Amino acid sequence: MTGPPEALPPEDALANANSAASPERMSLSAVLAFACAYMPFAALQLSVAVQLPPFFATQLGLGLAAGAAFGVVRLIDIPVDPALGLMIDKTRTPLGRYRPWMLAGAPILMLALYMLYQAPKGISEGYLIVWLLVVYLGMSMQLVAGNAWASSLAPDYKARSRIFGAMLAMGVFGTVCCLFIPVIAGRLHQAQIDGTRWVGWFLLVLVPVSAAIALARTPERKLETHRTRPFRLGDYFKLLSKENVLRIVVADFCVTMGPGWMAALYIYFFEDSRQLNYSVASLLLALYVVAGLAGGPATAWLANRISKHRALIVSTTFYSLFLIVIPLLPRGQWLPTLLPMFLLGGLATGFVVMVRAITADVADELRLEGGEDLTGLLYAITSATTKAAGALSIFVSFWLLGVQGYSVEANAVHTPAQIHSLELTYIIGPIVFVMLGGAAFLGYKLSADKHAEIRRQLDERDAVESEAAALQAVTGEPHELPASPAS
Repeated sequence: MTGPPEALPPEDALANANSAASPERMSLSAVLAFACAYMPFAALQLSVAVQLPPFFATQLGLGLAAGAAFGVVRLIDIPVDPALGLMIDKTRTPLGRYRPWMLAGAPILMLALYMLYQAPKGISEGYLIVWLLVVYLGMSMQLVAGNAWASSLAPDYKARSRIFGAMLAMGVFGTVCCLFIPVIAGRLHQAQIDGTRWVGWFLLVLVPVSAAIALARTPERKLETHRTRPFRLGDYFKLLSKENVLRIVVADFCVTMGPGWMAALYIYFFEDSRQLNYSVASLLLALYVVAGLAGGPATAWLANRISKHRALIVSTTFYSLFLIVIPLLPRGQWLPTLLPMFLLGGLATGFVVMVRAITADVADELRLEGGEDLTGLLYAITSATTKAAGALSIFVSFWLLGVQGYSVEANAVHTPAQIHSLELTYIIGPIVFVMLGGAAFLGYKLSADKHAEIRRQLDERDAVESEAAALQAVTGEPHELPASPAS
């Protein structure tokens, strides 16, 4: 028999603590396998925003009521992600914390995809609302668990960037596939409604396959939580009283509302205003999406030189300027549209990335001020604003079309005045919201230098607390902490 293990000297205990805090770096193949799980979500988000509204409004005959249905569902869905986040955080099973949610979400999502994309003509608005709610539930279960899992896999800033960068790349691949499927259907002389149904079959297969690849290759790492109490309703209002948090909320809402508005009207605008067919419009949108692979890194490069909030303001300004160009281009010609669409896609990705990066900086500022990590709560708030913007973008844009007399019925004939109203609706709303998103950071004072000082103080405080915890683990006695560097 062996005796009890000997107590480690303090320096060895600290070394073990540091080693536990630095998990092994994932291989590239493992990162890509995990990132596969993000493909159906990115593809579905675009399909729901661009392909499903005209599918239900025009091809299935629901009319402008489809816009109201999408708006109602997204508003109902707003509290789902924060609630799921709290439940996932408390999950402890032999399979792990995240796997059960990924596994449970897949069949729910698959059923809803079948009911939506294979819906028959003549369905009611209630049918659409019910199955949209189910598809968003399944997607949220997998997406919230997947994002949390991704964060736990990343031992440091660079590793986190590597994982989320791979998720972005795989998401672009899934999205482009969704956009090319209707093009292929058109080349095979299939009706537009059949192209959308093919997208549904593609997503139905992609969900279980991508989840299986991710689950088979990805480990779950044990996470220590230091939260002393659950989030309360008052915590949300306390956060919203902070100036920089309000800036993030306004900016996130606006930069989501603008492109979401355009997405809802995209097919109608390019078919009726630009006189381009559905296949060409889908290819141009694919270019817009792929441009994000260049736009994200380019905006990050700019942010390192002029600061994040200024890079955000620059990207929103140029986005609005390039958007004005689109209706001025020759009708019926796709070639002149290539460059503006590529630039718009890159800029759109850039300002979304900047809002997320600024959110992380503000979370550090709040942790230094209050001593509590509110990153999850802060991202839950921005998730709610993103969903609210997504709901209102479809509802408001479709409502404006109805006010102006524009019809989404199949084979509808429009007057030049109605098409001009469509053009104005397509660009004015997004320009206003995107510019407001950039303007939210005028006068922002959390500069790179100030954030570097915040990080220095946080790192010093974390090091002191880790040392005290390690010493207490060795001696069994609490150790008094020296004064915080932030005090």
